[in-house]
Amino acid sequence: MTVERTRVAIVGAGPAGLLLSHLLAAAGVESIVVDARSRQEIETTIRAGILEQGTVEVLDGIEGSRARTVGHRHDGIELRFAGEGHRIDFPSLVGRSVWLYPQHEVLKDLIAARLAAGQDLRFSTSVTAVHDVDSEPRVVATDADGAPFEIRCDFVVGADGSRSVVRPAVAGDRGNGAFREYPFAWFGVLCEAAPSSDELIYSNAPDGFALISQRSETVQRMYFQCDPSTDPDAFSEAEIWDALQRRVPGTRLTEGPIFQRDVLRFRSFVAGGLRRGRAALVGDAAHTVPPTGAKGMNLAIADVLLLGDALRRLLFEHDERGIDAYAETALRRIWKAQHFSWWMTSMLHAVPGADAFDRQRQLGELRGVIESEAGQRFLAEAYTGWPLPSTF
Repeated sequence: MTVERTRVAIVGAGPAGLLLSHLLAAAGVESIVVDARSRQEIETTIRAGILEQGTVEVLDGIEGSRARTVGHRHDGIELRFAGEGHRIDFPSLVGRSVWLYPQHEVLKDLIAARLAAGQDLRFSTSVTAVHDVDSEPRVVATDADGAPFEIRCDFVVGADGSRSVVRPAVAGDRGNGAFREYPFAWFGVLCEAAPSSDELIYSNAPDGFALISQRSETVQRMYFQCDPSTDPDAFSEAEIWDALQRRVPGTRLTEGPIFQRDVLRFRSFVAGGLRRGRAALVGDAAHTVPPTGAKGMNLAIADVLLLGDALRRLLFEHDERGIDAYAETALRRIWKAQHFSWWMTSMLHAVPGADAFDRQRQLGELRGVIESEAGQRFLAEAYTGWPLPSTF
């Protein structure tokens, strides 16, 4: 078996892994990034993307990033319930905004930037095992041609998503952690149509939740609440548009041909450990959140800023304080994001089995938010993002 050597082995070429390789390179730390997916698969798998202002500012430091120039700045969202819309104005409340820029576009920018900088980035490379994280980590993998090889490194990072192969070496077995599965899902569609709204609409309706989002001037993304077992092909286009329209009374949706449909299950998860010895987890390998609060990719960026600085201090200064504090520090933000995502989800969705009291209590909670400047500010502060940790 071929044996290779690097300072940091990064498993996963998503936003977390690629940004970490950039930060490490800026500090003079060599890394190898591997991912089981092909470059084409990574760049063409369409994923949502609401970027906090702090995330956009981080991406501004990546040459070729288009988040600010091509992405669309949104200065608010609309909460719709009881047939009326209520706008939450972010700049007036907290002086910040968010950007709509899909994750696969972020990945295109990061991949191009890392390859241009000479990053050792390997696609279609499957990691089969991670060993010896308490001493001298070894990553066993198979390359795109099926040949086995091993990476020996000073540190290994699991940035390989919710099905992480690195996680067992850090956090133990699959069941080790805090987990919550929700009794509903989102039926999502991509359609060829003009925008139905300039900003996102989060709608609580008697039939269930709906989210009206955008992608471009000609392509839109929309979701409505459904049962997790729903077959994506179970609805005709007419039935889909009817379900969406019923859940946003007062807004007339712009309809168009639907070219993609899927069912997105709702889960919350925090791994039982984020760091062990010379290994750590970031992003979806460490935690997942429901999409209602738009925290997923932003939370991964915050993880990476913390870990990147900790690794610089560890590898260059032999200072272990940052890496020893990584998990505890990261978890404070992770659980804040879990709470916000749970709060938005529970406030906006119809819960199976809910009675009249539950429904009226939920409407009371929504009114409590929109009729209170403090309530609106809480939502705006969390949605646009808490201050990010500084690094380098």
